[in-house]
Amino acid sequence: MSQTQRTRTSLPGSDPSPLSPAPALTPSSASPAGPPTEADLLDFVRRTAADERLVASLPLDPEGRTWVRLDGPGGSEAWLIGWPPGTGTGWHDHAESLGAFATARGTLREHSLAVRLPAGGWKNLELADDVDRSRELPAGRGRAFGRHHVHEVLNESPAEHAVSVHAYYPPLPLIRRFSRSGSVLRLEQVERPEDWQ
Repeated sequence: MSQTQRTRTSLPGSDPSPLSPAPALTPSSASPAGPPTEADLLDFVRRTAADERLVASLPLDPEGRTWVRLDGPGGSEAWLIGWPPGTGTGWHDHAESLGAFATARGTLREHSLAVRLPAGGWKNLELADDVDRSRELPAGRGRAFGRHHVHEVLNESPAEHAVSVHAYYPPLPLIRRFSRSGSVLRLEQVERPEDWQ
């Protein structure tokens, strides 16, 4: 396996984060005005997702997600990710990081929670009935999100790969992974950058 690509096979209920060191592929588009905003990240992922040559360069694995690290704007962390049919991330958050992602090929589905979770001190939470959101993101569509965003992203296609571009600022300090049974959300694991190296 090359140093610029990481391939992982999804485990039941969990999919590892694409957070392992790899050389960047695209030049940074850092803004001299300060750290990138949600709008800056969204603009970056949309422009990058429209780069057909870059998207076509990502090797796709029939069983597990593949990813390549990119240079994001203003020191952000960015990834080009390939999604085999039927794969997903599982429920997770991005700690204190802003983020954005855009679909470059295929269609992704995002399920999210319209609620801010407590920072710590809990293992199980019962969610209210009205916190679930869902959106479909076909090729060319993207979305940005603020700190403490909780979601899962899925390629629900039974036969077609999807490819997307993701960016986070500041670079992810940790990811909390959750399982969900009905209205109950359970904290399963906290991953830190040293866990991904």
